[in-house]
Amino acid sequence: MNESANTNSNNDGTITTNTKMLTRLMFRLLPVQIILAGIGAVNGIVSSIFASNYVGVDAMSAVGLFLPFQLFLQAVCLMLSGGSVILCGKYMGQNNREKMQNCFAVNVAVSSAISVLFIGIFLVLGLFDLTGVFTGDEVVRSLFNKYLIGQAIGVLPLILGCQFPAFLALENKSKRTFIASIAYIFVNLMLNFLFVKVLRLEAFGLALASSLGMWVFLAVQAECFITGKSLFKISFKRLGWGEGASIIKTGFPGAVQTGYQTARGFIVNHLIQVIVGSVGLSAMATANNLLAIFWAFPNGMLAVSRLMISVSVGEEDRQTLTDTMRVMIRKFFPILIGLAAVLILLAEPMTNIFYHDPSDPVYMMTVWGFRILPVCLPLAIIATHFCCYWQASGRQGILHFIALMDGVVCVAGFSALLIKPFEMNGVYAANVLNGVVIILIIVIYSCICRRHFPHKMDDLMVIPDNFGAPACERMDISIRTIDEVVTIARRVQEFCMERGIDDRRAYLAGLSMEEMAGNIVEHGFTKDKRSHTIDVRVVHKEGDIILRIKDDCVAFDPADRTDIVKDDITKNIGIRMIFKIAKKVQHQSVLGLNVLTVRI
Repeated sequence: MNESANTNSNNDGTITTNTKMLTRLMFRLLPVQIILAGIGAVNGIVSSIFASNYVGVDAMSAVGLFLPFQLFLQAVCLMLSGGSVILCGKYMGQNNREKMQNCFAVNVAVSSAISVLFIGIFLVLGLFDLTGVFTGDEVVRSLFNKYLIGQAIGVLPLILGCQFPAFLALENKSKRTFIASIAYIFVNLMLNFLFVKVLRLEAFGLALASSLGMWVFLAVQAECFITGKSLFKISFKRLGWGEGASIIKTGFPGAVQTGYQTARGFIVNHLIQVIVGSVGLSAMATANNLLAIFWAFPNGMLAVSRLMISVSVGEEDRQTLTDTMRVMIRKFFPILIGLAAVLILLAEPMTNIFYHDPSDPVYMMTVWGFRILPVCLPLAIIATHFCCYWQASGRQGILHFIALMDGVVCVAGFSALLIKPFEMNGVYAANVLNGVVIILIIVIYSCICRRHFPHKMDDLMVIPDNFGAPACERMDISIRTIDEVVTIARRVQEFCMERGIDDRRAYLAGLSMEEMAGNIVEHGFTKDKRSHTIDVRVVHKEGDIILRIKDDCVAFDPADRTDIVKDDITKNIGIRMIFKIAKKVQHQSVLGLNVLTVRI
């Protein structure tokens, strides 16, 4: 056996066994995250179908006018969930459950307070007809007022419900989100049929159906946090409110981009109404609402990567950080290129879902929306992943600059230049040009920071040189069979002795790692028929040896085993030895992975 073949060294960009395990994990988490990201899209599609078929084109204009408001609510969700998940991921990586719980509780409290504020704003605008600044069309304004009132009912479950899935995913409880998603889709569809087609509640019915569906979505998930089935609990006792500032500070850069997009939405809507007319607004809203379900793919991919990135930052795991980006480039990016190609080919069939007369101006405007806007999908996945890492690592400057460029300057600027000569096609093209510019900014930023063109993922991400253990002070090994376990004790012992560790600790470190890895292969690999991998990391830090072993088998905490057999000293001798010689032993389940850390 070539022992070096299983040592992870990704500087050359090769796919290692560790990367394969990470890929399997990310694709296992992906379906639920895509479904979650598509929840709002399903609402938009259902609303668009019922609006265009049972209310009229003016109702679609009202839906389009609400898009900037929806983006603003998404910005709030991103700020709260992004900040909370990144912090909770770090605390989970540090095995600090008290801070993790407090962060979650503060998030729920702040989210509820902000929801009440937005409910009041929407009700005042709608009930008192204060929406004239958004449209001069009396018919559209009346529909928009009713739509706002209906949406106000669903603000609280929207802001809370769209955050809970990330916390459930951290505990590998994503099935709960899947059930909630199915319930939401069913309720939303049935209520739209009742309110819009049967009761003729028009725009108010469209919004009310969505709002009540979100309450169902929230209730199914909240039960897990209320009844104690989760590590995260909805409890407001002894809250450390200082965590609220940390949540906002951490999540604000990600939210700023969506906040800028809100401003961009108002600017672009104004340009469309002045130069193209309400028909252009209807076409844009139709294309965006249907494509939103396909945006669930990059958004779901980002949600998975955000979980991996936040935990990796907490663990100072440089390898997993770069591997996450490699999975994005080599797996996610090609998938989205293929998806964009399919959508472009299906432009006319998708348009026929909403509009049936090719001679109607709105028809061809919508067709071209479906032909141009899908190109943004693969471009966005690159930009959002880099922004996610920079957000987790506190790179405020570049985040704000990209947020400004992506959120307002590029799309609004290109739209203003292109809308007169090309009408709606100019607006669509502006979004594609925006994606190209943002990727160029990422590369230029790396060149400026590193003072050379990036040739490695570490350079492109601009990971600090002092982040995590340097390559000379760590060893990464992947184990797939019991034969590979046999050699690990010698390799760990040699690693320790080469760094000046005394013979006794070097011997015990190797023996401990062999015992832990062998136990996982013997008991964990045989629990199911799936292939498994053990990711071993040995780090020399501050004179200590840190052994970290990560696997994707059934959850098992060695501390539980020692408690169970504490009266029989003849059992689990290896595990007893580890707890006896170690300075510190930590075990946790993160994203469905067992992570055991031993400090000797």
